[in-house]
Amino acid sequence: MPTVSIITITYNAERFLERTIQSIVAQKETDFEYIVIDGASIDGTREIIDRYKDHITTLISKPDRGLYDAMNKGLHQAKGNYVWFMNAGDELYDAQTLPNLLTRIKATSADVYYSDALFVRDNGVPVGLRSQVTPHILPHNLTWHDMSLGMKVCHQAFVAKRDIAPNYLVDNLSADLDWEIRCLKGAQKIELLPFILCKYLIGGLSVQQHRRSLTDRFKVLVAHFGLLTTLINHGRILWRASRFKSNI
Repeated sequence: MPTVSIITITYNAERFLERTIQSIVAQKETDFEYIVIDGASIDGTREIIDRYKDHITTLISKPDRGLYDAMNKGLHQAKGNYVWFMNAGDELYDAQTLPNLLTRIKATSADVYYSDALFVRDNGVPVGLRSQVTPHILPHNLTWHDMSLGMKVCHQAFVAKRDIAPNYLVDNLSADLDWEIRCLKGAQKIELLPFILCKYLIGGLSVQQHRRSLTDRFKVLVAHFGLLTTLINHGRILWRASRFKSNI
């Protein structure tokens, strides 16, 4: 069994997929598997996948019910001890990222590893670290309670043991927030890494459908923290947003 399963979800992403695959091919480590779940793309995505087929352990290309249905497919295919989602357009930070992660795993065997993420635009130009360009300051000792004001850790900078990783909510645009909370609830040992795990392509599904994403986030937070706490915290979220000037 590989130590890490890296999973990429893609659909009609010919503009961005190759940078993701290249960042994984560049890793100076072999103790991982690479799973690609494609939603039956009709652009040039499959041609890109085929060019790198020797580096892909498992490929599924068929219609799905959306992003989180596809992520569940990837999760069910994974054989590694840890799962790490790196979707089309996102990248491992540099060629030493996976070796550095595996070194920490062998040393500490934590249930969850997390770090900061470098935000980049679709042309690859860096925007800045997520903890600096958003209101989400990265906790040094992360627990699920830290998520009461929203997603403290970028999903692509969050690596969890497969045996504590639940299925994603299929019809909720904040399913990644729910997934992280449930992983953290099931974790006994959580470790902040001293290096950046990923480059994150800004402008994903939740940004494109912002209003529904906010509603779905509210539902997730109510499920974990209760209605009264969530109402109070949303006042804090709005106050924080009004004071924060984003560079994104």
